Amino acid sequence: MYNSLGRYVLMAVFVLAALVCVYYNQYQLAAVTGFLFLFIIWSHFRHSSVLMASKYFKNNEFDKAKLMLAEVPNAERLSKNRRGYYEFMQGNLALKEEDYEKAEYHFQLASRFPVGGKNEKAYVLIHLANLALRKKDKEKAEAYTKLAKELAESSRSKDIIVKIEKEIGKL
Repeated sequence: MYNSLGRYVLMAVFVLAALVCVYYNQYQLAAVTGFLFLFIIWSHFRHSSVLMASKYFKNNEFDKAKLMLAEVPNAERLSKNRRGYYEFMQGNLALKEEDYEKAEYHFQLASRFPVGGKNEKAYVLIHLANLALRKKDKEKAEAYTKLAKELAESSRSKDIIVKIEKEIGKL
């Protein structure tokens, strides 16, 4: 759970440790530190700063979450679990900025990846249904609502779905 700067510092520490180990003829320790260096590089591309961003996002520190998400070098390289959360948070941040096209794009991507349990996936679909309602696209709104209804577990999400269904009926 490091940001990019923290990972770079760790990489430098492991490189220095490997050099010291080689200097003192401790080749096995040098190999271990080399392995740890490679692990940090792997985690940088597969996990990046998404976990830190989710921590800030849950604490309603959206500016910090946006900064952490901006550190992701390439979202396509993230692991499936991280990619779902990445896209979900990007979609929510776009909603806060009232950029509905961008939000829909990110929620569409989030719907293709795991985002926790069924209820979290239902919230992704609820957001998509709301965005479809905003565009007055009744078919999409109904489809997303139907899928969200199947996944919704909490009473809050079920209440939101009922409200969306009422709005769809008004179209």
